[in-house]
Amino acid sequence: MKSENNPTLYWSLLKYKDWNFYIASTSKGLMFVGSQNKPFEELSEWAMKRLPGSSLVEDVEKLEPYALEITQYLEGNRRNFTVPFDYNGTPFQNVVWNALCEIPYGHTMSYSDIANVINKPAAVRAVGAAIGANPVLITVPCHRVVGKNGALIGYRGGLEMKTKLLNLEKQGYSSNK
Repeated sequence: MKSENNPTLYWSLLKYKDWNFYIASTSKGLMFVGSQNKPFEELSEWAMKRLPGSSLVEDVEKLEPYALEITQYLEGNRRNFTVPFDYNGTPFQNVVWNALCEIPYGHTMSYSDIANVINKPAAVRAVGAAIGANPVLITVPCHRVVGKNGALIGYRGGLEMKTKLLNLEKQGYSSNK
């Protein structure tokens, strides 16, 4: 029997046009969105580190609501996500990740902006570390965080993926004004 500390992780490979990445959830909500075109090991290694003892079970049907909203986003038809999340972070990480969800579609903020939003202006490096630990790419929009000078820096999914996401939002934002 699984304990609350060892939830089953349900996963599937989301494929949409040239986007391919693994997504995973628990029974409580979305827990992982992987990097573009990375192997299954990205998910399995993350799960072993963050949720040791949890089993990984492929379940396309259970992941369908999450895949649908992410696909709608990639099509330019969704700006916000309504699916539940099951963050597995520290209290500080959860505060940072929630702040990321408040960055409007098509906009960016700097790491120091996020530190100020959470009332921890001296914690820019800790904010950066929390953003780097975000396990749910796209849906918790860490791609919207840039350097203080606007430069594209740091993204678990790689700068190519970050650039594609920002360009997608720029196109969607300008066409819906």
